[in-house]
Amino acid sequence: MQFRQIPPPAYLKDYIRYFWVMESHDTNVSAATFRTIADGSPGLIFQHPGQGVLFQNNKQLPGTILYGQATRHAELRISGSFNTIGIFFYPHALKTIFGLNANELTDSCLDLDLLSGAKDYHLSAQLTDLTSCGDRIDTICSFLLAQLTRHDQYADKAMYHALERIREANGNISVKILREELQLSERSFERKFKQHVGVTPKLFARIAQFQASMQLLRQRDYNKLSDIAFENDYADQSHFIRAFKEFAGTSPFQFRKQSEELIDNLSIITK
Repeated sequence: MQFRQIPPPAYLKDYIRYFWVMESHDTNVSAATFRTIADGSPGLIFQHPGQGVLFQNNKQLPGTILYGQATRHAELRISGSFNTIGIFFYPHALKTIFGLNANELTDSCLDLDLLSGAKDYHLSAQLTDLTSCGDRIDTICSFLLAQLTRHDQYADKAMYHALERIREANGNISVKILREELQLSERSFERKFKQHVGVTPKLFARIAQFQASMQLLRQRDYNKLSDIAFENDYADQSHFIRAFKEFAGTSPFQFRKQSEELIDNLSIITK
């Protein structure tokens, strides 16, 4: 099983965190289960037909999947050989690239080939016909650039500012402060944020706080869990563990014991 992380081209670096590639040519591989967690990022997945099929809750997922914000963990299953390309977008990508109200895809996904504006592009068929990973990524980038050009009117500097402030503060910032900086009412701010990001500002800040704690857990840069809790402004260790279970589906201890993280926020369950 091979995993690679590939940076986006410069013209998409404000919209894409990175591409990831997952490949296995072992047809004898039994079903593998992968865990995703709430990470503040929507994404896209292409799975080559005939080379592994992704299932969630025993339901086969479409060939090219566009998915929204996750507010909880999920488990995906795949078996046999597979050849899969994914994208981790930045939080605002569903609105700015595809013109979608991001809250319509929260904890959900759609077949990208059925999306208005993408139907005539036949992206899945194009990607299936290509044999090189590099050519597939180039084709995806061309498609995304065309979508971005079509929907450039949805760019919103106020939402970019709010997202950057939350990121800089690792989620530990008052929503009231953000509203005052942007001179928006509570209702207007929440409505616009949900359209661009998919969740409320408060929930997104909590996910950002959880992700900051995950980073310390990955680096093993702590002596005990309470160190992570206090470093990230949780009230106490119990508060941190409750938040971790909410977004990762398991306790920090169980996560480290039962999962092998392949790339950030995607791990194979080893239990």
